[in-house]
Amino acid sequence: MTASGEPAAAAPAALAVSAADMAAIGRHAERTYPEECCGFLLGEARDGFTRVARIVPAANERGDSRHNRFVMSPETVLAAHKEARAAGLAVVGYYHSHPDHPAAPSEFDREHAWPGLSYLIVSVQAGQVDQARSWRLRDDRARFEEEHLASSAEPERPA
Repeated sequence: MTASGEPAAAAPAALAVSAADMAAIGRHAERTYPEECCGFLLGEARDGFTRVARIVPAANERGDSRHNRFVMSPETVLAAHKEARAAGLAVVGYYHSHPDHPAAPSEFDREHAWPGLSYLIVSVQAGQVDQARSWRLRDDRARFEEEHLASSAEPERPA
C-alpha cells in the first residue's frame, strides 16, 4: 500500500533475451520480409521476470495475408512445447514481425494472445529491423502492457 492507501503498483514485467537470440530473430524477420516471421521463446518465468534461454524459429503456415498475419499449426506448437519440456524449460512467449508497421500489437494480436506470456514484436521497415518491443496481455484480456526488454546479460530485474 502507498502512503495514500492505494495498492502499490506491481513491478513492471521484464523479458531478458540474449544479444545472439535478438540477432537471430532480426535475421529471421529480415529474411521473411515482406511477410511476417514467427517463433517461440523458451525459458523460465518467475515473479514477472522472464529469461529466454532459447528461441525456436517457426514457419509462417498461414495460406493468405502473410504480410500481416501468421499462424503456426497445432503440431508445430506441440513440438515446441515438447522441445521446451525436454530441455527443462517452458514456452514463455512468442515472437513475430510486423513488416512496415510498428512493433506494437494489433487488435488481431490481442484477440489471439494469452495472458501470462511474452509477445516480442519486431518492426521491419523496408526490409531492415527497426525496433523490437515486448508485450504481455493483461489478465482481463482488455489490452497489452509493454514489458521491459533487457539483455539476458543484465543480472537483475529492473527496479
